[in-house]
Amino acid sequence: MSDQIMTYQNEEEMLLSRFSEAVTKDERKGYEGYVVEAKALTDFAKTLRDELGYDYLSSVTGVDYLPEGKMEVVYHAYKTTGGPALVFKVQVPRENPVVPSLVSVYPGADFQEREAWDLLGIKFEGHPNLKRILLWEGFDGFPLRKDWREPYYEADHKPYKSRFPEGKFFRAEDRNPFGKNVDYPAGFDPAKWTPDNSNALIYEGLGRIAKEDDDLPTEQIVVNLGPQHPSTHGVFRMVVTLDGEDIVDLEPVMGYLHRNHEKIGERNTWLMNMPFTDRLDYLAPMSNNFGYALAVEKLLGVKPPERAEYIRVIMAELTRIQNHIFAIGMFLNDMGAYFTPSLYAIEERELILDVFEAVAGARMMVNYFRFGGVARDIPEDVMQKIHDLAFERLPRRIDELDKYLTNSEIVRIRGEGVGVLTPEQAIAYSASGPVLRASGVPYDVRRAEPYGIYDRFDFDVAVRYHGDVYDRYLIRMDEVRQSLRIIQQALQQIPEGPILAGKPQYQHRVPAGEAYGRVEGPKGELGFYVVSTGKTNPWRYHVRAPSFINLTALAEMCKGQKVADAVIILGSIDIVLGETDR
Repeated sequence: MSDQIMTYQNEEEMLLSRFSEAVTKDERKGYEGYVVEAKALTDFAKTLRDELGYDYLSSVTGVDYLPEGKMEVVYHAYKTTGGPALVFKVQVPRENPVVPSLVSVYPGADFQEREAWDLLGIKFEGHPNLKRILLWEGFDGFPLRKDWREPYYEADHKPYKSRFPEGKFFRAEDRNPFGKNVDYPAGFDPAKWTPDNSNALIYEGLGRIAKEDDDLPTEQIVVNLGPQHPSTHGVFRMVVTLDGEDIVDLEPVMGYLHRNHEKIGERNTWLMNMPFTDRLDYLAPMSNNFGYALAVEKLLGVKPPERAEYIRVIMAELTRIQNHIFAIGMFLNDMGAYFTPSLYAIEERELILDVFEAVAGARMMVNYFRFGGVARDIPEDVMQKIHDLAFERLPRRIDELDKYLTNSEIVRIRGEGVGVLTPEQAIAYSASGPVLRASGVPYDVRRAEPYGIYDRFDFDVAVRYHGDVYDRYLIRMDEVRQSLRIIQQALQQIPEGPILAGKPQYQHRVPAGEAYGRVEGPKGELGFYVVSTGKTNPWRYHVRAPSFINLTALAEMCKGQKVADAVIILGSIDIVLGETDR
């Protein structure tokens, strides 16, 4: 921090004084942070990063305020040393929403700005690669705008009157002459349609890249890995430029699984969204529930009872364990070990899913958290099962996996020094979770900005320092052991008592305002930004998806590596396409 800043009483005074003509406090009821004029946005962001230490841009969210005729972009910046967010916003006219890109200041804004352009039509001036990212280039319109309506549109908000209370159900495609849930332009004739070449924009930036000291010129070729390929962990595509076997450039292509999760979320009531969060990272549904519940509880001003807080932590850490051991097993698949390590991991995961089923009634789509608590208590026999897993079986089984895999010659040769991401790069690209901590940055939301009751537990933030594929494997082993420590303490401390604040409610009227709730999910920081107008449905519902944002650094990790390494580098990030594409 510079001497100049030290002359101010606090950050707020410094920012308002430095940018007196371009920055004001957000005085709207229920809102926080600063409103920055577009012309000063880049300088404001540089000041945050270089002088105030806000080196980590976590979240970029676009919001359509249709009645006011404006678009707003909301930024959440943090210090990697810990502490709360500094929230800043820029507002632009809706008919011409142009905002300066912050990719030059925070490279982690790259995919998030493209998403805001794709879904809301906000143009980020100066972005190095502004194009759609979740939809195809020929898509008509910007679906998260409030005046955009889907072809099967029925009403702005649920529950739809035709379904409740009238009870009439119909399929939208039955009313469409083409028999599909799509809308076609007037006079459209499928027989005469020529598809646009959406791939042209992708390939355009992947031409031949000159090499220094190229004594033996070799042909560069562009290869598609995916989207239909088992090594891409779903319908995900890597467009790779190769010089021989060496990767000289790579572009991730996603969106094949996109279903406009956030538009659905803004049609739903607040509580209806809880089971929809299960379907983001479907390997970590309890963590998804947790993040969304925290965001809405901030607006409601509700605090869960003590027993519910402990149950939440137990479920979240069981989720982390089963995610990580499954990720390790599938990572070994990517290395070519086929299914033997995976089966060891899957056996332990199934035992944890047994617990979820006994408590929530479902193994994966749990719909377990509620605003102010959880849906059901843990039965006594299930509590004993959790105790046996945490104190006896899982520690032993993790040690066995460690023994079998960690010093394997294949794992070490394929992993050490491959896909390196430096600490500076990891922070700049807004990486989170194991990807960030394996690069030597000990940043964990549970410690940096504790939520729930995490500040009561004794655990270490797992960190490794080489930033390679091998360390991203090791960090997950480390985190499983720390999760077991947390669960053991929670089991010893959990009190009796209620599991929900107040009575169960079907409908919630959430006070007007904005809130950002975030948790340290298994993949990284999972955040939910919500805006309420005081009604029964969210005005804005946005997911900060770690699987999506962690891919921002994929190209950097792959350049200079072999084509076979791209597969295990992607596996070491541990993505789930339900969360990536939403």
